[in-house]
Amino acid sequence: MQNNYHFLVLLAPELESKILGMRVQDIFSQDKDEMVIGFCKDETSQFYIKCSVQPHFTGFYFNDEFGRARRNSVNLWEKLLGKEVLGVSVFLNERAFGIFLEDELCIVFKLFGNRPNILLFENKLVKSLFTNKLLDDYNIEWSGLSRSLNQSYENFIENEGKIAALYPTLGKLVTRHFKNRALEHIDEVWAELQLILDEMSKTPIYLVKLDEVVYLSLFKIGEILASYDSAIEASNKFYIQFNKENTIEKEKGEALKILQKEKKKVEVYLEDARYRLEIVQSAVKNEEIAHIIMSNLHEIAEHQEEVSLFDFYRNTQIQIKLKPDLSPQKNAENYYRKAKNEQIEFDKLIENINKKEHRLSEINQQIADLDQLTELKKVRSFNKQSLQAPKAELSKEQLFKRFEFDGYEILVGKNAKNNDLLTQQYAHKEDLWLHARDAAGSHVIVKHKSGMNFSNGIIEKAASIAAWYSKRKNESLAAVIYTPKKYVRKTKDLNDGQVIVDKEKVIMVVPSET
Repeated sequence: MQNNYHFLVLLAPELESKILGMRVQDIFSQDKDEMVIGFCKDETSQFYIKCSVQPHFTGFYFNDEFGRARRNSVNLWEKLLGKEVLGVSVFLNERAFGIFLEDELCIVFKLFGNRPNILLFENKLVKSLFTNKLLDDYNIEWSGLSRSLNQSYENFIENEGKIAALYPTLGKLVTRHFKNRALEHIDEVWAELQLILDEMSKTPIYLVKLDEVVYLSLFKIGEILASYDSAIEASNKFYIQFNKENTIEKEKGEALKILQKEKKKVEVYLEDARYRLEIVQSAVKNEEIAHIIMSNLHEIAEHQEEVSLFDFYRNTQIQIKLKPDLSPQKNAENYYRKAKNEQIEFDKLIENINKKEHRLSEINQQIADLDQLTELKKVRSFNKQSLQAPKAELSKEQLFKRFEFDGYEILVGKNAKNNDLLTQQYAHKEDLWLHARDAAGSHVIVKHKSGMNFSNGIIEKAASIAAWYSKRKNESLAAVIYTPKKYVRKTKDLNDGQVIVDKEKVIMVVPSET
């Protein structure tokens, strides 16, 4: 109701008594959607008006002093400097008032709903806008700023008791009051309206709270927080209270958004991790397969690709895939090696699930704690401690997929940006770099071991992994390029994951992760 015509009627004469005869000393903006106008009569007599014209909030703050920022402060409408104030007046039945200056100049505060603005009129023509994006305001005519309305009882009856037809600027608090009253007879509505109008024509002015929202009101409604006999004081208190509560809710909202986003990510991770754990726990273990093979070596012929053996863990037959180029014992050793990696991955999965469950519990507690905060200082302290803590540096195991083969460490990128991170920051010039040829896929790095050359076995293994993590995954044989990292470079014009390879070799492999 701080933009209400009836409030402006109370504000204008009080403001005029403050600045009449003063001259414009400063007019500038140092925050978006906020104008500050300074007036002075002499060095000891000053007065400032700060007006916020945001779509969701329009308000005034008045003071005898104002500390102008040294930076990000822009002078406005310099032609007004030195001009004397001749008066302050409200436009009839409209949410607008003007500060009239000499030389036919007028600063008009247009407080229309979500389209507030400050206009400079000269000779009753719009010359400048504060909010330039509201271009239609250039078409506002001086004569259209005031409205003569028939507010008689007869007209009220003719309009079937529609209050807005006679009093279009009363505001939502009055509308809410009559909605709650639910008066049945039109004469009752008229009588109640006259009482409200009489109360709104004079002080006190109330700071009230309705549904946890603070309003400025000219009549008693909701929870009365304070009352004021001065329109300027009421405007100041409301400006401070609104911005304080709005800032608290805004910062709480931003913090809650961050927490809920993280919570969702954690919940998605846990759902996926628990599903993977269930699969791992229900599947036949590689170590068990190795034991079964070792117990039945005499039943396995050379060069077999698959064999059916007795599974003494489950008292049934089991089909086991073999590598035909390996002996039965070597196949068992291969499964033992897989079992070792399998146990590492299993333990890591359990560890990550426990960490994520703990973090989910922390987030839920943080959300509950944030909801209870009502002071801006405590909200900011919470945000600083809970949301801005430095992130722990991720290990290679967390950043990339990691494998081991014959004592070599193999790292695999997870996406385009992650590929760049792997190749540009985690790979050294002596490392081996691999990628599926002419196909999208992960960068693969084999870490160099001092004094050793990369064997054909490790190259083939890494190439199989590179093919598996590419668009060639389902091919029976895939071409993979490999080269020392020193022959791989990236220029600024390349997209994420793209590189230039100056020297390469090609190997044909069967795509495989294991």
